[in-house]
Amino acid sequence: MSRIALLLLGSFLMASLAHADPGQPNFMPALWGDGEVWGTKGTTTLPAPRANNIQSFDALYVVTNSNNPQGQLPVAEAAPGNSAYNGGRWFTHTVEWTESAFMYHGFVPILKSYEDIQYHESMNHLVITPGSFADGPPPYFQCPLLPVK
Repeated sequence: MSRIALLLLGSFLMASLAHADPGQPNFMPALWGDGEVWGTKGTTTLPAPRANNIQSFDALYVVTNSNNPQGQLPVAEAAPGNSAYNGGRWFTHTVEWTESAFMYHGFVPILKSYEDIQYHESMNHLVITPGSFADGPPPYFQCPLLPVK
């Protein structure tokens, strides 16, 4: 897929995550967390946390330039069942694969967990920027994870 098509796909996925009808849970795959796909139920945009409660948010990593033919869903820092999961309060981070990653992998792998994010960042294959990209999800929002059915 072209970079533009991937950006549009990422924007569509994140818009559905952050702006889903609060009364309508989506049990279809929407993001990766702890190696599993999860559905979601969008609820609300949240204000930026104060310094003393930033730990009550989990990072949500939105990859903007994957060239994997299967596509790349956003990746949650933690998911239900993980003691670090904060119930679906998210701080968006924009993730981009580097040129060296494309040279090393060809088609980059699908990231499925926070551990995958950490591993590829340690190899200098990812650039992670706190915050969202244009037309992406809000920087802070609430969106609990639901099992895929």
